[in-house]
Amino acid sequence: MPRVFVQGSPVDSYPRPAPEARRGSVRRVTEVGEEVLHRPSRDVTEFGPDLAALIDDMFLTMYVAEGAGLAANQVGVDLRLFVYDCPDDDGVRHVGHIVNPVLDPLDPAGRRLLDEGEGCLSVPGAVMDVPRPDRAVVRGLDKDGDPLVVEGTGYFARCLAHETDHVNGQVYLDRLSKRDRKEALRQVADRRDEVFARRTAKTKALTA
Repeated sequence: MPRVFVQGSPVDSYPRPAPEARRGSVRRVTEVGEEVLHRPSRDVTEFGPDLAALIDDMFLTMYVAEGAGLAANQVGVDLRLFVYDCPDDDGVRHVGHIVNPVLDPLDPAGRRLLDEGEGCLSVPGAVMDVPRPDRAVVRGLDKDGDPLVVEGTGYFARCLAHETDHVNGQVYLDRLSKRDRKEALRQVADRRDEVFARRTAKTKALTA
């Protein structure tokens, strides 16, 4: 079994962090409550150097924030796009980006829900159990406009579903009960300063 998949295809190896990050600049991560996170994003219609540069910035920002995925609206850009560098439950690393992602519906009879801890860079410091299917298939395009299909299981399936939620204007708090949402926001209040201190240190380490 290959240990790394890039853009859904197996490769022998891939640098860590991904080379896209070396070309990027750090952007501010938006936080829950900001309008851009709570409305569906616009389809990407222009492919070229500006889109490629945004992807580079998103990769670096994701690593600085110690995330497994990052959607464009999490850096304040109203476009359907996300990047990821995420392991699955077998330890296989998945790296890439997806433009205009759409999550395939799964047959309820054949899916298994995993109720496991989930966090979000836009909800800094909070981790809550969220039920997600153990498999996900996302269809979209790459930065050149070519068709792309990415499949994931376990934790990577959770990542694909979480990021597709983002481009549809949903944060994972929207999937929680009122009580659990209140607990998540309490965790943010307690841990936000610590999270941002780590991000500052990570920025220095990755951009020195």
